[in-house]
Amino acid sequence: MTGNKITSFFRGWLAGLAALVFLLASPVRADDVTVFAAASLKNALDEAVAGFEAETGHKATVSYAGSSALARQIELGAPADVFVSANSDWVDYLEGKGAVRADTRINLLGNQLVLISHTPQAALDWKAIDLATLMDGGRLAMAMVQSVPAGIYGKAAIENLGQWDEIAPLAAQVDNVRAALALVALGETPFGIVYATDALADPRVHIAARIPGDSHPAIQYPAVAITTEDATITLMTYLQGAQAKSIFEKYGFSVLVE
Repeated sequence: MTGNKITSFFRGWLAGLAALVFLLASPVRADDVTVFAAASLKNALDEAVAGFEAETGHKATVSYAGSSALARQIELGAPADVFVSANSDWVDYLEGKGAVRADTRINLLGNQLVLISHTPQAALDWKAIDLATLMDGGRLAMAMVQSVPAGIYGKAAIENLGQWDEIAPLAAQVDNVRAALALVALGETPFGIVYATDALADPRVHIAARIPGDSHPAIQYPAVAITTEDATITLMTYLQGAQAKSIFEKYGFSVLVE
């Protein structure tokens, strides 16, 4: 081998060695994951996501809204990796469209409905309540009763009382359950129907009555993956783990996964 060839060989070898050292020294790039989640999850999921980021190094971005609006966005191709709905129907809908990974679906959380008030109230018995008299001409804040899970559950509970025809004209329907919570918290409406976890999240409202679970369909929050990226699967696993479980329970959710 001539001197020039030897020099060229060693230059190439050194360049390759330098590239290998650079790759070994460089940190592994963390992946981003985008979560679409029901508005009622905000406080708990924000904390859970912070724990996920600290533990894994991945970055998670969460978009909160009514489950119906999020499902429609996913159907239209919105770049979500994980969907956590406040009811099963919208995940069923997306499964029917082939828009999610059905084999990753889990029933993650449960919740309870409550009647909240802007001013403190003596505890009321939901099964004996006369909502129209209680409203006294005021409005009842609710999520959209035809599409948003909290509104669907709330309407079912009022129908169970046999009082929906009287209450329907008084229902102030909004895009998601947190918007209903805000109406009561700000005193825009005297009463509202939200999840128990929402009521706990805002000290400006008071629980006037707890709504029995047998008066409406069971409240379940299914979670499902939309993509198969490593960060997506890692987040789905984290949400079922002990750390996430303790966070969800702290915010008043019941954890359905073992």
